[in-house]
Amino acid sequence: MAAEPKWRELGDFLRARRAELQPHDLGLTEDEHPRRVPGLRREEVARAASISTDYYTRLEQGRLPASAPVLDDLARVLRLSPDERAYLAGLAGKVLPDDAPPVSVGVAPFVLRMIDDLGATPVFVMGPRTEIVAWNSMAASLITDFSAVPEDERYFIRLLFTDPALRTLYTDWLGVVDLALAQLRMDSARDPEDPRLRALIAELVDLGTEFEGLWTAHEVATRGTGTKVLRHPVVGELTLDWGALDAGGGHTAIVWTAEPGSPSQEGLRRLADLGGAGRRS
Repeated sequence: MAAEPKWRELGDFLRARRAELQPHDLGLTEDEHPRRVPGLRREEVARAASISTDYYTRLEQGRLPASAPVLDDLARVLRLSPDERAYLAGLAGKVLPDDAPPVSVGVAPFVLRMIDDLGATPVFVMGPRTEIVAWNSMAASLITDFSAVPEDERYFIRLLFTDPALRTLYTDWLGVVDLALAQLRMDSARDPEDPRLRALIAELVDLGTEFEGLWTAHEVATRGTGTKVLRHPVVGELTLDWGALDAGGGHTAIVWTAEPGSPSQEGLRRLADLGGAGRRS
């Protein structure tokens, strides 16, 4: 039976997660001598999941699909996070009830009003493929002038790899890339046949950036919250908290704030004075 692309990706993901675990994670005795390859052996995973080694091997090789019960057992054995579990189910075509594919529609009016009302706070809205669909002037002043980017190239993940200014802006550029890639992979699992997403991934690979190596690491996650240090060319270093808010219709609003009374808050105020306010989309 010929392997389907989704099966191969599922197999790659299983193999990557298996390599991250050690025998003690399954309560097994450590080997007396170092293993030739990192992680668990296939037979160890298969035994713990109550399936044959041959069946598990064919799963990793992308030669057959997996049933829902087997997925449940493998997720348990491989200690998958909720995000990783949802990703695994999506690759197998077993979409979880709370993990329905997002439908990208127009940005809701209340979200656009929020962007306007938060004129002094950087906000931009991303679609499922990390496309930038709306932003305010503060976001443009903080990150980049999104309006200067052609609409068909206005993907956050693409800008991270192709805009040298963004590499300089984020002191932890690789950490930001990891977050964007992890979300992109979740989107890919939800709708692996999405032609726009597949075209974006192919373009990034063809650009010869570091994308392909990072993409095959198979890290998955949903957007959440965190803190990043930005080195802004005008107002200097900013330590900002960011949060990802569900904006409906498959959109996510990314909001940046600074600790009250901090130098970073003063930096944002200076940026607001220089950049003005208003929404763009």
